[in-house]
This record gives sequence, structure tokens and C-alpha cells, in this order.
Amino acid sequence: MMNERETVQLFKCLADKTRLQILRSLANEDMDVERLAQRLNVTPPTISFHLKKLADAGAVSSYKEQYYTFYSLHREIFMKNILDFIQIQSDEADLQAQRDHDYREKIIASFFEYGKLKSLPTQRKKKRIVLEEIVKSFKVNQIYTEREVNIMLADYHDDFCTLRRDMVEAGLLKRDQEGYQRPCKYEKEN
Repeated sequence: MMNERETVQLFKCLADKTRLQILRSLANEDMDVERLAQRLNVTPPTISFHLKKLADAGAVSSYKEQYYTFYSLHREIFMKNILDFIQIQSDEADLQAQRDHDYREKIIASFFEYGKLKSLPTQRKKKRIVLEEIVKSFKVNQIYTEREVNIMLADYHDDFCTLRRDMVEAGLLKRDQEGYQRPCKYEKEN
């Protein structure tokens, strides 16, 4: 499994026309530098330079046969789905998670004072964070009447009707004929 640095190196390596032509050629058969140079009409030192980059990125490997060094394609790398590369754990995952946490805390501190909502955010992402904070006061899967929901939301803000509507629209509260309830899971918004 490749790490994030190796994935970036591979993608940078693939962003070159000559290297792609080399890979296309190696997809058909293993070749040496001279054969690749002749086929692509490029000098052998240029081919060697690009092969070094491809080898460093893990896209090709080499082996000796008599006096020649042949290069072959690492097919397993190219058999992966693009999502496999995108979903590789970031080297900065912990740092990104800390930044997300700090951002959420900053938004909550800006919009809440002594547990009461000062104002409703207009930006969608900030509003989502505020609503996710408020929904924590509801027990999961417990059914609440509209009156109970209004009383709970009124503790946060006078415009409890807007809060209730926004929480239902965001999927943080579900409404049916029995009443309102906080679902076990709700869709996280990016």
C-alpha cells in the first residue's frame, strides 16, 4: 500500500507526456533504454532520466539480461482504481482533524454565549456546526412532541421555529406522525 508521499510522487511523475509514452511502450513489452529511445525518437540520456523518475515513483522496475538493463511496467499499480489513491490516509490526518476541531470550537464560541445562541449563522457550514451542537441536547431515537422540541430549542434561541425547521432540513431531526426524533446517524456535510 502506498502512502501519501508516494502517491503524490506517482501522480507528479505521470504528468509528463514522455513518461506516459514510455509507460505505453512498456505496457506492450519490456524494453531497454536504446529500444525506448529509438521507438520514441528521444535520446537515450533523456529516456534514462525519465525511467529513473518512473522507477523512483514505483511505476517501473529493471532487471539485467546479459549486457542490457530491461525495464518493465509495475502493472499492479495501474490496476488500482483512482479512489484507492485518493482514499489513502493523509500524512497530516491528525493535524487536519485538529484543525477541524479548532474550527468547530471557534464557531461554537462565536455563536454561543452562556449556552444560548447569539444569532443564527447565515453561512451553511457554520449553521451546520451550530445545529450539530444543539442536536446534542436530544436523546437518540427518543420521540419528542413538537411542543417539547420547541421548549428545548427556545432555551437556545427565541426563533425556535426556524431552528426546528433547519434541523429537520439538515436531517439532524426526523419528523413523522409520531413526532420528532434524533436519528442514530445523520449525514455529515462537508
